[in-house]
Amino acid sequence: MSTSSILYDHPGPRARVRNAVLTVVFGVALAGLLWWVYAKFDEAGQWEGYLWQPFTEKATWTQFIWSGLRATLWAAAVGMVLSLAFGIIFAVGRLSEHRWISIPAGAVVEFFRAVPLLLMIFFIFYGVPFLIQGPVSAFWAVVIGLTLYNGSVLAEAFRAGIRSLPGGQAEAAYAIGMRKSQVMQLILIPQAARAMLPVIVSQLVVLLKDTALGYIVAYPELLQRGVNDLSANKGNVVAAAIVVAGIYIVLNSLLTALATWLDRRSSRRAYRIPKQTAPDSTPAGGGAVAEPQG
Repeated sequence: MSTSSILYDHPGPRARVRNAVLTVVFGVALAGLLWWVYAKFDEAGQWEGYLWQPFTEKATWTQFIWSGLRATLWAAAVGMVLSLAFGIIFAVGRLSEHRWISIPAGAVVEFFRAVPLLLMIFFIFYGVPFLIQGPVSAFWAVVIGLTLYNGSVLAEAFRAGIRSLPGGQAEAAYAIGMRKSQVMQLILIPQAARAMLPVIVSQLVVLLKDTALGYIVAYPELLQRGVNDLSANKGNVVAAAIVVAGIYIVLNSLLTALATWLDRRSSRRAYRIPKQTAPDSTPAGGGAVAEPQG
């Protein structure tokens, strides 16, 4: 019996009819909402050709869209790597048996989860220079803020994933002489990452979108360059926002598709059974095996 049949009961004839009716109703309602939005924008003249004409020019894409997209991807990539590392380290720290490690690690995670990301980026850019007696670039203000906030959320995800695993796995590993660092690195963390992959991907999507908060420190990310700067030059803020929103949707869809592909690939490797050759029952001399006498 498959897992899906256990967790999900297939609908009967009446349920299928009800689902079909609800699908049609909500589809019509969504189409009506989209038409209403389109009509309102049309009344305001937001579909005029001159507002969309800049997006047919190469200069618009190279000077505004691509430069902002490149800055967004770079900040998001560095932030993702550092957030994953931060999450793993502090998840292990919170699970430590030593209170002098687990308590400070928990305090750090809870603190950075509670502070708004926008305020964190603002403080890193404007407040930290007073502490280190030197400037902090807009790029690092955004990346450090993304790392501290999203890394704290990922730490909780990894911790929940590790605690969800059967305790017998760690006990068996300790029984054969493995150290705790080896148990975490080789057994618990890989399984926790696979189990919590939907949560991790969701948080990485949030991280990618949160790069837009870099506008508070004038970081030239996609929203800043593609909407603010472009509309200031062309006067097409709604058109620019729609195009930039479409780019964000594509980026997040690609990230989700990549995560799905990695999950399927890791699942195939995890459950792949190596092909074994049955031992030869014939003796080395080639003779028949003597049957025991009764």
